Amino acid sequence: MSGISGAGDAPLVLFGAGRMGGALLKAWLAEGSVQNPIIIDPQPAPWLEDLAREGHVRLNETDAVKADLLVLAVKPQFMNDVLPIAAPWVGRKTLVVSVAAGSTMAQLRAGFGGHDKLVRVMPNTPALVGRGMSVICAGPGANSDDTADIAALFSAVGKTAEIEDETLMDAVTALSGSGPAYAFLLAEAMAAAGTAQGLPDDVALELAAATIAGAGEMMWQGLGPPSELRENVTSPGGTTAAALEALMATPGMKELLADAIAKATARGKELGS
Repeated sequence: MSGISGAGDAPLVLFGAGRMGGALLKAWLAEGSVQNPIIIDPQPAPWLEDLAREGHVRLNETDAVKADLLVLAVKPQFMNDVLPIAAPWVGRKTLVVSVAAGSTMAQLRAGFGGHDKLVRVMPNTPALVGRGMSVICAGPGANSDDTADIAALFSAVGKTAEIEDETLMDAVTALSGSGPAYAFLLAEAMAAAGTAQGLPDDVALELAAATIAGAGEMMWQGLGPPSELRENVTSPGGTTAAALEALMATPGMKELLADAIAKATARGKELGS
């Protein structure tokens, strides 16, 4: 991969190794796509300290050098505090990648003195188990090689897609970034409903979780669009049809999700303003 092959003094500098940053780092190290990265994290987890002691990463170095790739995996509310600390690591050729929801390229550009070699990526938490979805949006200073490198890096934790219009990133965040929470809520509701019909709590939860995971895997493997898969499991006049009649009433699941995603999109715009 061009630009992040490890030829420079700091091939990759990662700010933040929490849940998402940590998942990315572990995947990159496991597949060998980055070597000797520098990690900046004020409260490193024990596993990260172990990696540093074993020589796999360089932790919290204070003498900044210009990075080939700088990844910002911090919470959006901390971004303005982090940008001045990260700025010394950014040189003319540094590719800056942000995975923070709501942090716009304009905010990043201002924080880095007009630097526009920028890419925003919105991954989601299934990245922790290699089933993530990461959407890439490149700024005007990033070229096709840059986006190809970032797509290759993020494919270590799942699938990737690319959009050109940054204003759509709030919708991406609402649908995909926040989406796992919707699936978890569905699992909660299904399990509670099963318990209400007499199933033991643990059995109901296992059935709900396994059903959602299996259905998701069928779509992940491209066995068909969701509408077709839904129709395949729905026999006319059967139990599934009876359930779907309730779920597809108006207002039903589709209307509720449309409203939820619209509200999450609007909140994302507020965070970025």
